[in-house]
Amino acid sequence: MKKSELSNEYSKPYYRIRDVSDFVGVPMSTLRYWEKEFPDSVKPVRNGGLTRYYTPETIETLKLIKYLVHDRGMKIEAAREELRGNSSNVSRRVRILDTLEEVRRDLLLLKSALDRRK
Repeated sequence: MKKSELSNEYSKPYYRIRDVSDFVGVPMSTLRYWEKEFPDSVKPVRNGGLTRYYTPETIETLKLIKYLVHDRGMKIEAAREELRGNSSNVSRRVRILDTLEEVRRDLLLLKSALDRRK
């Protein structure tokens, strides 16, 4: 995803792990695990303490990892290889799925509104 597209979706330059957990849809422990398993791709910034801060780019990478591991059922090693060799194609697929989910939600809202008018 291009940086200009990211700036439209995220309003801040850094997000805490709790917020990222909500964005990605996985527990915070999973994010910490993926940080260890994907050290080249997932590098949160840390402040003076131990608090992790994620950039919008890292959040998008985490969404790709979730798609590969949870949605496609890939093993960690296979997902790591897919990200290394084919990340632009994976990113495109995730954007398409996100768009389809948005359209589905809009259609369900429209159907609900129509059902209430009857």
